[in-house]
Amino acid sequence: MEPVAAEEKVQSDHGGQDYTEDGTVDLHGRPVLRSSTGKWKACYFLVGYEVFERMAFYGIAANLVIYLRHKLHEGTVESSNHVTNWVGTVWMLPILGAYVADARLGRYWTFIIASGIYLMGMTLLTMAVSVPGLNVKEDECPLRASAVQKGVYYTALYIIAVGTGGTKPNISTIGADQFDEFEPKEKKSKLSFFNWWMFSIFFGTLFSNTFLVYIQDNVNWSIGYAIPTVGLAISIAVFLTGTPFYRHRLPAGSPFTKMAQVFVAALRKRNTTVPNDSTELHELRLDEYSRAGNFPVHHTTPLRSMDGCSFLDKAAVKDKSSSPWMVCPVTQVEETKQMIQLLPIFTATIVPSIVIAQIHTLFIQQGTTLDRKVGPNFSIPPACLTVFVTLSMLISLAAYDRILVPAARRYTGNPRGISILQRMGIGLFLQTITVAVASLAETRRLNVIAQHNITGKQDTVPLTIFVLLPQFVLMGIADAFVEVARIEFFYDQAPQGMKSLGTSYFTTGLGIGYFMSSVFLRTVAGVSSRHARRGWILDNLNLSHLDYYYALLVILSVVNLLYFLLVSKLYVYNAAIRSNKKEEEVDDDDDASEEESLQCK
Repeated sequence: MEPVAAEEKVQSDHGGQDYTEDGTVDLHGRPVLRSSTGKWKACYFLVGYEVFERMAFYGIAANLVIYLRHKLHEGTVESSNHVTNWVGTVWMLPILGAYVADARLGRYWTFIIASGIYLMGMTLLTMAVSVPGLNVKEDECPLRASAVQKGVYYTALYIIAVGTGGTKPNISTIGADQFDEFEPKEKKSKLSFFNWWMFSIFFGTLFSNTFLVYIQDNVNWSIGYAIPTVGLAISIAVFLTGTPFYRHRLPAGSPFTKMAQVFVAALRKRNTTVPNDSTELHELRLDEYSRAGNFPVHHTTPLRSMDGCSFLDKAAVKDKSSSPWMVCPVTQVEETKQMIQLLPIFTATIVPSIVIAQIHTLFIQQGTTLDRKVGPNFSIPPACLTVFVTLSMLISLAAYDRILVPAARRYTGNPRGISILQRMGIGLFLQTITVAVASLAETRRLNVIAQHNITGKQDTVPLTIFVLLPQFVLMGIADAFVEVARIEFFYDQAPQGMKSLGTSYFTTGLGIGYFMSSVFLRTVAGVSSRHARRGWILDNLNLSHLDYYYALLVILSVVNLLYFLLVSKLYVYNAAIRSNKKEEEVDDDDDASEEESLQCK
C-alpha cells in the first residue's frame, strides 16, 4: 500500500516564507513557519511534561498493590486484580480520547480538558488518604476500611483513568506532529524521537520508584500522594508554556466513522464487480489531499493486500450516489485496509502486556516476603525494585540509540538499524527469558522456606530481596526493545488521518493485556485450588506456588513468540512518504538508507 508522492509541493502564498508542508497549523488554524515552531524547540516542553506526568502517575501506580494489601487489607489475588483492572482501564480509555481528538476537538484541546480531569482525580485521591474519615488509620482493623473509604479511593482512581484516557493517545502524537515529514531533515530527526520519548518517561518513573515509594512506606501516604499531585500540576504548566511553539493538526474526522463508511459501502455494493483499471475507481483530486497536508494512497491488488480485505474495494466503485456511505475514495479504503492489516501484530502484543502486568503486582508481592534490610538501619521498600526496570531500560535505550543503531545501520542500510518488528521480536524473546528467570527465583525462595519450615503469612524468608533483581533488570532490557517498538510501529504504520487511533492500538493492547492478566490470575488460582487442593496463589505467599504460575506464563510467551514470528513474516510494511524535491538536498548515503528502510517487504 504505497502512498503517492505529490508531484508538486504545496506552494505557499506567504511571501516565499518557509511554511510547513504537512498541513500543520497554529492554535488558531493559521499556517505555521517551520523556523519558529515545532522540531525539538517544541518537543523540549513535551518531554518536560512527560517527566513530571510519569512521576505523578507512577507515584500512585508503583506502590498501589502495597496500599491495597496493607491499608485496605485486600488479599493476593484481589489486590493484584484491582491493580491490573485499574491499569487496564487506564490503557483502554485512550481509544476514546483518540476518537474525541480526531473527530471533534483536536489533539491539543482534548489533551487540555483531559489534563484537568486527571488533576481533579489526583487531588481527590490525595484527599482520600489524608482527610480524617476518608483515610484508613494505621491502627484500624480490616473491618474499619469502610465501603465509603474504599468507594472514594476507587472513584478517584477511575477519574484519573478517564483523564489519562485523553492525555495518553495525544501527547506522544502531538510530539511526533512537530516534525514535518515533507522536510527530510525533520523526518530524519523523528526517527530518534520515540527513543528519547521513552527515555523521558522512565526518567520520571525513576523518581517515583525511589523517592516517592520510600516516602509512602516510611513517612506517610498523605505526603507520598501530595507530591505527585503537585508534580502533575507542574507538568500541565510546562505543557502550556510551550503552546506558542506547537504545530497542530485540524481534526480530520472520526477514523471510526471513516472505517464504518467503507464497510457499509462495500456491503451495499457486495454484488458489484471491481474494475481491473484502478483509475475507474472513485478518488479525490491530488490538491484536495495536499491542502489537508495528506497524500493519496495507491489502490492495492489482492496480491499486495490481504485477500479478505479486497472485498472492501467495492466501496470505491463509482456510484450515482454521492453519499459517503455508498461510495468512498480509494485512499479511504486503503487507509481502512492499513488499520485492519495492523490487527495480527496487535493481537501478538497482548501476551507481552500480561507479562508486564506482573511487575507491579506479583513481583512486588514476592518482595514483601523476603529480607529487605540494606545495612543495619535501612529496609528497601519492595516497590523500589521497579527502579531497576527503569534503570536497565534507560541504559538499554541509550546504548541502543548510540551504539547498536549506528553499528547495525552499516550492515543493514536501515536508518533504524534493524526493522521495527525485528526490534519487537527481540523484546518478546527477552520477556520470555525474564519470566523463566522469575520462576527459578521463586523456586529458590520456596526451597529456603522448606528448609526453615516457614508457614506464617507475615514471616520473613531469610533470603535477600535482591534475589529478585535479575527478573526486574531483564524486564527493563526487554521493554527497551518491545515497548518502544510497539508505540513506534503503530504510529508509523497507521495512515496519516488515523495517527491517534494508531497510537491507541498500543495503549489498547496494554489494556487488554492487563485485563487478561486479571482473568488469567483468577482462573489459575481457582483451578489450582479445586478438589480441596492447596492453590498456587494464596493470600499467604509462603504457602503458594508462584513458580508454577510463572512457568505457565513462560509457555504462553513461547506460543505467542511463535505466533508473532508468523504474522510478522507475513506483514507488509506501509511505505512512508516518498522523497520530494527537498530530499535531493540530503546526502546520497542518507537517501539510500532511508529508501531501503521504507521499502515494503
